[in-house]
Amino acid sequence: MAFTLEVMTPFSQPTIKNYLIAIIRSFEIKAVVHQQKTKIICAFDSRDEKLQECLESIGTNLPASCFMTKSEYYDIEGEPETIPDFEVEYPVALGLCPSCQKEMFDPSSKRYYYPFTQCTQCGGQYAFFEHYPYERCNTAFSYVKPCSVCESESLNLGRREKQVLNSCHECGIPVKLIHKGNERYANDAGSFRTMFEVAAKALRDGKTVLIKTTMGHRLFYRAQTLEQGSVLMLVNAIKITDYCSLINDEFNALLSIERPILHVALKDETLRSTFGLTVDVKYPDEGFSILLGKELTLLGLDTIIYKAVEAPYDADFVMDFDLNIQEQSDMHLFINKDIKFIASGERVSFPSRLPYGTDTLSIAHGLVGIKDDKGVLFDKMERFASASTLKVNQLETEIPAVQSANFHTMAEDEASFMSVIAEHNKFGTKVVGAYFQGEPSFLYYDGKKVIRVVPPKPFSGIALREKIATLREGSDRLMENIEKKFPEIFEVLLALEESNATLFEATAMILGLEEKSYEGVMKEALKFVGKGGLQIDTKVHDNRFNHVAFLSSIISYKIGGVDSVYLSYSIFESFGDYFSELLTEIRGKTKATDVVLCGSYFAGQSLFSRLQRNLKTTPPLMNVSYPIGKENCVVGGVFL
Repeated sequence: MAFTLEVMTPFSQPTIKNYLIAIIRSFEIKAVVHQQKTKIICAFDSRDEKLQECLESIGTNLPASCFMTKSEYYDIEGEPETIPDFEVEYPVALGLCPSCQKEMFDPSSKRYYYPFTQCTQCGGQYAFFEHYPYERCNTAFSYVKPCSVCESESLNLGRREKQVLNSCHECGIPVKLIHKGNERYANDAGSFRTMFEVAAKALRDGKTVLIKTTMGHRLFYRAQTLEQGSVLMLVNAIKITDYCSLINDEFNALLSIERPILHVALKDETLRSTFGLTVDVKYPDEGFSILLGKELTLLGLDTIIYKAVEAPYDADFVMDFDLNIQEQSDMHLFINKDIKFIASGERVSFPSRLPYGTDTLSIAHGLVGIKDDKGVLFDKMERFASASTLKVNQLETEIPAVQSANFHTMAEDEASFMSVIAEHNKFGTKVVGAYFQGEPSFLYYDGKKVIRVVPPKPFSGIALREKIATLREGSDRLMENIEKKFPEIFEVLLALEESNATLFEATAMILGLEEKSYEGVMKEALKFVGKGGLQIDTKVHDNRFNHVAFLSSIISYKIGGVDSVYLSYSIFESFGDYFSELLTEIRGKTKATDVVLCGSYFAGQSLFSRLQRNLKTTPPLMNVSYPIGKENCVVGGVFL
């Protein structure tokens, strides 16, 4: 009999599987570890005397993943015959595992306060990756020779086996702290700790600190307002629930190995009065942020603000090291009760591999999908030296990146839609879907090709006042009323006629919001705490979304005295009805078996909750291992 452990996860990345294998290998236990669509199955030699110790090590050291749900165990017939092995095909960009964090704070460790601490399956390895194959000679560490201990670790069984970037204080990277032209270097435990103490005290005193981290350049600061794009980093795990209103899945996700950014409600009144009711938050992920966070908590600071920036950037203090780094956009995770998906971002999802695909080179948003004998490998284009292919698909909005006799352009909504079909392996079936990232679009897959049923229609503010006045009978009086009694709205309409604003930028301007974007309207909607919204006009005209009717409806409510919070909530609730009604109608006409949602605009609580309720009998398919936003286009492009 074989003792079998199942770890439930729909996420396709091999991180958790390989970490399990690394632990099993450290005990030299015969086992079989296999990753399926919804779970990882581990079958152990039940006769091995070290099995109990191995299982206890798994329980203690296996990093929590926001994509793991539960585990179970049972016995099956047969016995494994060999110790399992794993492959390191590409670098990860993850938080630190429990063992590496423990090591970084152990004064007896050779990595005490060493910010580049990581193992084979954790840390910001991607920062130093230059090109394939993923070997030390193809990374920024190529000139750094590992010491005998680090080299031995990478050759022996354990969690650092096959570690490409292994280093410690003895063979590691010195870091410098620059302030007013003066530089101080850290290259051992004492000097590193002093460096992070100085940086934390500078932040406490209101200074800014720019740090080149293994997740990119981050500007840390304290302020009474958040700059656009900034994130509130919660550095004290014990105090997280004191500051934020979180469900269990949100709390667990913040501390998971993926370390995503979440948009959550604030509980602490001081933070609410400073930053508003909701904010993007994150828990420290890589070595630099974790060590800085530790020193901040010792000074009594439980939170700090940071913003991902491009270097160089003006700051009072700069923490830097002499290695070039590669940067990725961070993962934004959406959680709604028992549903979670990646809203946007490259990190965690890329690099990645699909075990199947066509011989099509897909190019979108700086990412590329290349077919080889193992399937399709996705990563940034510059990581690959060359590729051979029968066909090239690239987004129609981009300048052609390669020359090919069989070059084709693809639409963003079609590529995004196809990525969901590919990830769920729904080839050959009938599927309907909606894309929402900018303009709404409705699509149909007949089992072979994608068809736009209701194409997106770009918003234009040209002659907007005239269009509103002639929308329907009586609309001319609405326009006269606006001009005479609501000059601020009239001025907005004048500005829109001379701008290239998007639909949600126009909406935010009419609502009078400070943040004039989709995100601004969504944040305003999150302030609503009641039930049920107003009906905003989201009807289709000439098989297209009617922008003028939509904005006219908002203006009518606005001049009627409806506040921006209630209006914003109503907008997304109405969009939820709009999408569900059209999807149901199209599904009925086409006899489609599945419904797909894609596009980052669906990552809004009020909109998604409405859709979830309306589509209860046909739960929509969405990306699982890839973002629902633009980054998924490179995956869909392989199959168009």
